[in-house]
Amino acid sequence: MKEKLEEPGRDNIVLIGMPGAGKSTLGIVLAKIMGYEFVDADLVIQSQCDKTLQRIIDGCGAQGFIEVENQVLSGMNFEHTVIATGGSAVYSEEAMEHLRSIGRVVYLQIDFDSVKERLTDLQERGVVLKGGVSMSLRDLFDERQPLYEQYADYTVDVSDLTITAAARKVAAALS
Repeated sequence: MKEKLEEPGRDNIVLIGMPGAGKSTLGIVLAKIMGYEFVDADLVIQSQCDKTLQRIIDGCGAQGFIEVENQVLSGMNFEHTVIATGGSAVYSEEAMEHLRSIGRVVYLQIDFDSVKERLTDLQERGVVLKGGVSMSLRDLFDERQPLYEQYADYTVDVSDLTITAAARKVAAALS
């Protein structure tokens, strides 16, 4: 775990991690525990584009979606908020640098078997597959894991934990 970052303007908590890691669900519980607001970046993207994530990916391709996501994330300015990003947020260096400037980035780490168990609907879920639809879940996991580690201020293993236990573990890591 890296050192605590308590600089002014960095009072947000930004959750990153694989699809199925629990960023949105855990984020809501974490926000309640810590007395923060909560924002789901995927819902902001859907609202701004008036389309589901999968429809954006289908219409713009993976790279087009990443550009849309980058634009939305780079424009976020919240205070005292837990921000659950989409799993592909780490593909956008500009967005991640912005998020790091406004908050502490927490990588919700889960093992591959947990990801495999939780994700049965990659094509329907709106998951960005940079390698195309033939990309395996293992390839996606292996591609993203180093990016999550690169951008994380904190890494919290939430494998095999309930949502509440995982949220408490994250809150403890940030205290």
